[in-house]
Amino acid sequence: MSGPIDFEIRAKSKVCGARAGIVTTPHGTFQTPAFMPVGTKGTVKGILPAQVEATGAEILLNNTYHLLLRPGPALVSKMGGVHRFMNWHRPILTDSGGYQAYSLSETNTVDDDGVTFKSIVDGSTVRLTPERAVEVQNLLGPDILMALDDCPPSIDPRVERPSQQRLASAVKRDTGPSSGRGKKNRDYDHIARLDIANERTIRWLERCIKAHQRKHDQGLFGIVQGGTDLERRRWSAERIGALDCPGFAIGGVAVGESAEDIEKIVRFTAPLLPDSKPRYLMGVGYERDLYQAVRAGVDMFDCVLPTRNGRNANAFTAGGQLRLRNAKFAEDPLPIEAACDCVACRTSEGGTFSRGYLRHLFMADEMLGPILVTLHNLRHFQRFMADLRETIGTDDWEGFERRWPVATSRVPENPAAH
Repeated sequence: MSGPIDFEIRAKSKVCGARAGIVTTPHGTFQTPAFMPVGTKGTVKGILPAQVEATGAEILLNNTYHLLLRPGPALVSKMGGVHRFMNWHRPILTDSGGYQAYSLSETNTVDDDGVTFKSIVDGSTVRLTPERAVEVQNLLGPDILMALDDCPPSIDPRVERPSQQRLASAVKRDTGPSSGRGKKNRDYDHIARLDIANERTIRWLERCIKAHQRKHDQGLFGIVQGGTDLERRRWSAERIGALDCPGFAIGGVAVGESAEDIEKIVRFTAPLLPDSKPRYLMGVGYERDLYQAVRAGVDMFDCVLPTRNGRNANAFTAGGQLRLRNAKFAEDPLPIEAACDCVACRTSEGGTFSRGYLRHLFMADEMLGPILVTLHNLRHFQRFMADLRETIGTDDWEGFERRWPVATSRVPENPAAH
């Protein structure tokens, strides 16, 4: 391994851009295409690390912004870094805080030098620059850290659509003389905002690379922006991809676009990134999104959907989601999915937890319900990815689609899958 991150492609599809490989890090390897469960604050909510690993997960994501606020990077470093702190000894990736600059837009401002947040913990002011974002991640100690990027609204926030309700406030978050917006929302220039974000993101990546103090044991990934504008995606991909990073990410998706827009952006952008480096699609998503992105040549994914939906009684299956609070499941003796081998669907004693029992747990507000459905959902996504890896070697895409109808079904517009 010439650097902290090594990527070996072991199979390529002959009919699409999909590829299967293995990424080697200081804390072990993970197979690609890979789905990373999200452990925002150093934990996958309600699930022990060994249980997460038993679902097939080989790498986790931690959230830099939240760990910066609490307990703080210095404490995590003192405790041995995120791996020892959370008792997860496989690879970890940390995001940079750039997405929080978008998602918490009502309480922060962005300028050419960085982002100023209002802490969600105590209301204090938190300043995040490219240098500070890297310093925090160097202290946290993940295998892969992300450069701080400027994530703009992907589509014009002034255009009212159901999937854009949260985007309207994003117009207000950008400050500074080069922001390209006037004092009122009607003066907002979306194309100018995309250009500003692209230019900032490349400058910030260059600053992150310069500030990175642990190049020997941490790989720094750059992030491509550009909204839904394909030429701006090209501009960003060419410049980000030209820098010496061990991997690259496609950012600024699943922030208001339709599934069709996500597919278009990814299909266009992924081939522009270096073929020999891992390609990471941030914050995505539903099975259809994953399927199309893998076919386009993407290698890594993360999303809160399996865990967040699991805590809310929504179980993923090959045919679509089951909303287990529905009354029709009250007397249902079946497991969530007969083909699934998770602990909810197939216990070690050979029994199952029925849909009726799971519904009872949620209706009675018992914590076992969210735990079991979260474990099922995590296993569902890992089974999905394992089948994709096998399919890349055989090119039996028709067979895959028969086994996983959800991979080609339409999904609701998803303004915030992160």
